[in-house]
Amino acid sequence: MSELSVQKRLKAGKSFSPKTKSSIGSKIGFGFLYLILGIIAVFQIYPLVWLFFFSLKTNQEVFGLSPFALPKDPQWSNYAKVWTQGNISLYFFNSVWITVVAVVLTVILASFVTFAITRMYWKFSKLVLGLFMVGIMIPLHSTLIPLFSFFNNIHLIDNPISIIISYTAFNLPLTIMILLGFYQTLPREIEEAAVMDGCSIHRIFFQITLPMTTPVMATIVIINMIYNWNEFVFVNTFISSDKWKTLTVGVNNFVGQYLTDWGAIGATLMISIIPILIAFIALSNRIVEGLAAGSVKG
Repeated sequence: MSELSVQKRLKAGKSFSPKTKSSIGSKIGFGFLYLILGIIAVFQIYPLVWLFFFSLKTNQEVFGLSPFALPKDPQWSNYAKVWTQGNISLYFFNSVWITVVAVVLTVILASFVTFAITRMYWKFSKLVLGLFMVGIMIPLHSTLIPLFSFFNNIHLIDNPISIIISYTAFNLPLTIMILLGFYQTLPREIEEAAVMDGCSIHRIFFQITLPMTTPVMATIVIINMIYNWNEFVFVNTFISSDKWKTLTVGVNNFVGQYLTDWGAIGATLMISIIPILIAFIALSNRIVEGLAAGSVKG
């Protein structure tokens, strides 16, 4: 812009900002970004909407109509059927308490291990950490036969304890890895001051260090919860009676040799998704904070 035009704008009483063009460009850029993110969100949410409509259809509508068609007569009775006749209420309760127990055990044990590795000086700390990290590389399916033989020898087949042990063991490496990055950001001066005041190692962990890890707890809780809630292979392998089955395996009750109730399957899947969605929405801000806090040192 020339000096003459600037003087004209000043005489006319108009403000002049050299950043006008850049601000307009940034608004256009953000608008385009939000448009792209909105399209992606639609593609992410649509499968849930489709599953909801699927759960309200009959078998005739599932196979006779387009997959994108809305149910002509919504079958809300599918939800009542799976909750009462399909034994889903029992499977839902099993999924809840097994998931909670496994998550609590995983978080507590992983916190113990991470505290011992990062705050205590002992000879084999790096070796122990390496052994835990190797667990991330072990394929789940390669352990089924050894674990089945082990649990069978100690009479834990068809027992929920075998599921809890498996969930805890397989989630420990990833949980420790997430906690490790966060523990390295915690100031040691607070713990050193507690030692000077005569605080024991147990009180330091439970009253000082563990409360400071609450920002990352939401992250590891939701990660472990999603894995435990959706897990199928261990439950299908180690559990045979309906008494201890979870939701993921209970879906098979509606798959028959000659007839499959697809509406009931859709209703069961919707029921299994709702708790995870609620937990994720409730903890979403904490999850982002925990990931950000554990990824930057200093």
